[in-house]
Amino acid sequence: MTSLRVRIGMLGLVLLAGPVVPTTAAAAEAAPSATVEEQRLDRAVPREILERSGFDAVTRHFTRALGAARSYTEARKVVVREGSGLWRRAVDRAQGRGPAESDRREALPRKGGGGRRADLSRDDDRPLYWARLGMTREVRTWEPSFGLTAAQRTALLGALERTSRGQDAVRYPAGQRLKRVLLTGFDPFTLDRDIRISNPSGATALALDGTVIETAKGPARVETVVFPVRWQDFTDQTVERALRPYLRKVDLFTTVSQGRVGRFDVERTNGAWRGGFPDNDDIGVTGTVPVADPASQPQWTTTTLPYKAIVDANTGRFPVYDNTSVTEIPAGGTEAVVRSDGPTEGSTARAGGGGNYLSNEIAYRATLLRDRLGLHDVLPGGHVHTPVLEFGAGNTDPATGAVTDPGFVQNRVDIIAQVRAIVAVAVGA
Repeated sequence: MTSLRVRIGMLGLVLLAGPVVPTTAAAAEAAPSATVEEQRLDRAVPREILERSGFDAVTRHFTRALGAARSYTEARKVVVREGSGLWRRAVDRAQGRGPAESDRREALPRKGGGGRRADLSRDDDRPLYWARLGMTREVRTWEPSFGLTAAQRTALLGALERTSRGQDAVRYPAGQRLKRVLLTGFDPFTLDRDIRISNPSGATALALDGTVIETAKGPARVETVVFPVRWQDFTDQTVERALRPYLRKVDLFTTVSQGRVGRFDVERTNGAWRGGFPDNDDIGVTGTVPVADPASQPQWTTTTLPYKAIVDANTGRFPVYDNTSVTEIPAGGTEAVVRSDGPTEGSTARAGGGGNYLSNEIAYRATLLRDRLGLHDVLPGGHVHTPVLEFGAGNTDPATGAVTDPGFVQNRVDIIAQVRAIVAVAVGA
């Protein structure tokens, strides 16, 4: 396993809000083809996940609604409405509201005969992921009679990403004595290795969004968003745009992603380096994390989460570690070295505790934003890596395995519960 830390992580998002520009069919540009990520929709596993969750009708409904639009303005209204609706539906499903099988009661065909109902467990994050891709593919390839410019198509895609990831749905009740927590999760990733993959951080975001957690310092309201696993979205400053409106308003934030097998990690240090591991569009990027004002960019940022209290608490079945390791090029050196006790003065980052993939990058960007807003000493925030979500015994072969099993579901439920407990400890500390 090439440093699992390099492959792990997640978060990202496209927050592109373009202007409403009148257009004509003559001014429109040809629709681009589906992305690598969207093309995976045509495989059997995504289709089964959508069927067994009742989310298989989402794209069909969206396509009809979008096709009825007679202008860019109408299309944008459809995109915002349907994107927001998808997020609400996924959150409601995860939190036990509404029928587990949506409104679908018919038997669905299974290979080799027989049938199945839309019976995927409520805690599953994958229906949201695959349904969203069906919607983005439709927008990306849509050629309406009134025409779309490239800028307008980009704006529609940005609005769809933002709304379907809960980006515009963060709400903290006014006038209530509640602690405020902001938590982020990621899409599934490494899908070419195993397309069945679920991401426990995304599942946690759905399970906790809008909920109230009891802590030692009173109740805490949790709001969540989910990010894509794509380098370009992060380059486009999606993390900063998503988090900046809220960091001055919250009492604690934590970015969350999937990490190592069998353990949680509270990442002490985050590095300003991209290691190049391919994202969900099979694109790898290597180099310094691109941020605004690079002249003042530090090589390292640190957590302000109460890591000792979190590690010492009994939060669940998985052990929790204070991870202080980094990979650096020491000042004056040329070769990267691994250090177990954090970076040395003047060193250049090559991996934070959470590696050098998008999990490290979201942690770096979020904590750098915290610091640039002058909140380092007053706002607890950092990154938590969950255990890898593993399938149950006898279901580990990506080529022949089932899309779910009891062990898989139990592992995800346990991880979600432990993240909730970790957040409670962090707020209480």
